[in-house]
Amino acid sequence: MFLSHFRSQVGQQLQMVVMVVGIVVMGMSDTAMAQERLLRTLTVTGAGVERIATTISQVQLGVEIQGKTAQEVQEEVARRSSAVVELLRSRNVEKLQTTGIQLNPIYSYEDNVQRIRGYSATNTVSFRVANDKAGRILDDAVKAGATRIDGVSFTASETAISEAQKQALREATQEAQQQADAVLNVLNLSRKDIVNIQINGATPPPPMLVRMETKSFGGEAAQTPVIGGEQEIQASVTLQISY
Repeated sequence: MFLSHFRSQVGQQLQMVVMVVGIVVMGMSDTAMAQERLLRTLTVTGAGVERIATTISQVQLGVEIQGKTAQEVQEEVARRSSAVVELLRSRNVEKLQTTGIQLNPIYSYEDNVQRIRGYSATNTVSFRVANDKAGRILDDAVKAGATRIDGVSFTASETAISEAQKQALREATQEAQQQADAVLNVLNLSRKDIVNIQINGATPPPPMLVRMETKSFGGEAAQTPVIGGEQEIQASVTLQISY
């Protein structure tokens, strides 16, 4: 009876050993298969480009005054700047903000002696407005007291940019898949699973700054023309595909 009990225990232990060995073998097999899948991959990168109309003008303008005393020029700049800001607010421009305030002495040099001959004060603002309204606002701002237009840059609306980014990413993904198919078909292989995805971005370039000019005809000032262009949205997607 003792011998029978001993044989039963040995048998159970052997069964456990067999089970453990089987699990280890299966684990090693799964690891080998995973490594094989990792080795049998193709990495491709696709690009997508969308061009959209720029419908918004980002304007920078301001008031610059020179005079004999600091108080004189500062008061004049404040007066004119207030008038310009009031005008812009009445036109419901977007993202109106002060971008710079400066008060600097103006020096002259005579007989190697530096003297203050006056002061220069500047107050600049920026805002956004639709392209079709920008020209009239620029002209009216000058009439209200603005003495400088530092520039105008053009951009698309945030909604249009967001949609263009998504479309560029879709195009980039499709192109990457087409590249993989073109290579694998030549080798008589087929595309299987996508094991890794990397989005390299869909960021629009910074708006291009342009210089504005006002022309006059027959002694009467014409409205400053403001004409936007196109904005290019680029994206790229990298896929790692098993085969």
